[in-house]
Amino acid sequence: MSAPSLWDQFRQEMTIVPQWAYFDHSSVSPLPRRTAALIKQFVDQAAAGGNLHWPEWAATVEKTRGKIASLVNADVEEIALLPNTTHGVSLVAGGYAWKPGDSVVVLSNEFPANLYAWMHLKSIGVEVRQVEVTGPGPTLDQIAAKIDSTTKIVAVSWVSYSTGFRLDIAKLTELVHSKGALLFVDVIQGLGVFPFDVKATGVDFLASTSQKWLLTPEGAGMFYIRCEHFDKLRPLFVGPTSMAKPYDYDRIDLNFSDTARRFEGGSKNMVGYMALGSSLGLLMELGAGPQQSAVADRVLEIGDLACERLQSIGASIYSDRDGDNRSGIISFEFPGQDPHQLRKRCVDAQVGLSVRSGRLRISPHGYTNADDVDRLIAALS
Repeated sequence: MSAPSLWDQFRQEMTIVPQWAYFDHSSVSPLPRRTAALIKQFVDQAAAGGNLHWPEWAATVEKTRGKIASLVNADVEEIALLPNTTHGVSLVAGGYAWKPGDSVVVLSNEFPANLYAWMHLKSIGVEVRQVEVTGPGPTLDQIAAKIDSTTKIVAVSWVSYSTGFRLDIAKLTELVHSKGALLFVDVIQGLGVFPFDVKATGVDFLASTSQKWLLTPEGAGMFYIRCEHFDKLRPLFVGPTSMAKPYDYDRIDLNFSDTARRFEGGSKNMVGYMALGSSLGLLMELGAGPQQSAVADRVLEIGDLACERLQSIGASIYSDRDGDNRSGIISFEFPGQDPHQLRKRCVDAQVGLSVRSGRLRISPHGYTNADDVDRLIAALS
């Protein structure tokens, strides 16, 4: 008998298989077996020993910080551990030294987490310019048309949560920097699958959380800031963890850490970051990395198969499926049919997917296989 393939091994890690054919990783992912086991171990340790294992937990969390840095090719000092993507967006939006008359450029079809914090800047005199996105994604020319000498930050999602359109971040960074602005990127819908290199792309800030493609419970997010920008943001959440000596509780000295930890503030979701480290370890074993990713190739392969099969039963694919704009998210519809009713039919058949922007949305991961696609097609036929 031949040895199981890499993707069969991944599949064996996922408890949700075979009960569900799960196509909803762009919403909330199921947990790998190893990550679920780690969480159970933490619960047992905390129940039986209180804080006796805290030093061990803290060391594991710092290893997670290192894995995040490796995943995006950052220096570990440039990574802050934050609760979620919104926290990271708000840190940049609220911490930058805005002046009345400044402007920020955003996309009209963003997930709300990457809109509200920027829209809130209107109250202090900052103009919020929206690039009107009418198709799967914007062009660089459309973004460039909104940038002028008043623009301080351009904020985008790397991958659209609704259409799956994946931006060329290296080209966008070059454009934004040529205009004298900084680039913030929400990477939540691609990180863990597609390679992202902060040094190669030149981005200034990025934020994400990990309950989607990173296969981790909610509440374990991350923030990257280029080291030369540390002083461009005023820390908003200030506590012992922000300081150069975070555990010197008897000496009050407002002396910020010279790393991105200055933006962290208080205590962390220890078990969440331990779980993230576990799931990151799995993804890296499968070939996830900053320059190339075997996981990305697998996700695109399964996505293309799903598109071919969906079109064969009359689906209209809305997502751009040509070239480098593809991602793990596929948006589609059956003309004249209610997507919510179709989703209910799928869920009743134990096929997981979502509805976004009035269309059905699937998002397979690397362990998804042709059998799962068969179940999706059967549920929709």
